[in-house]
Amino acid sequence: MAKVDVAAGILVDGKGHILLAQRADHQHQGGKWEFPGGKIEVGETPEQALCRELQEELGVQVEPQDCQLFQHITYDYPDKQVSLRFYIIKRFAGTPKGAEGQPLQWVNAEACQAYTLPKANKPVLEALLKDWPN
Repeated sequence: MAKVDVAAGILVDGKGHILLAQRADHQHQGGKWEFPGGKIEVGETPEQALCRELQEELGVQVEPQDCQLFQHITYDYPDKQVSLRFYIIKRFAGTPKGAEGQPLQWVNAEACQAYTLPKANKPVLEALLKDWPN
């Protein structure tokens, strides 16, 4: 089974809303909403990978020290094992835009439950809601 290491950002704006991005239909888990991020490249720390991915996908600048690790989980899909590191990010520069054409939504934390998320994201959202807005 293939193993993929991923870093994802839970971006929080000044109003306490969380940014969700919709995966393209042709991608793994296509059409579902997720916390933006991407694969960790060889030689990168998870924080460096997340900063790079957020710049490429959203056009925002994040400093590694502004990435606060929230949860690290491993999830087994039928075709791959995914190691996911989720970071809370409250400080970033720029206005997020779907640089790859993906729809974005700023949503209230509780409203995230109404979006279809990949199964691997659901326990993270549950933990986030238990501790929200801390």
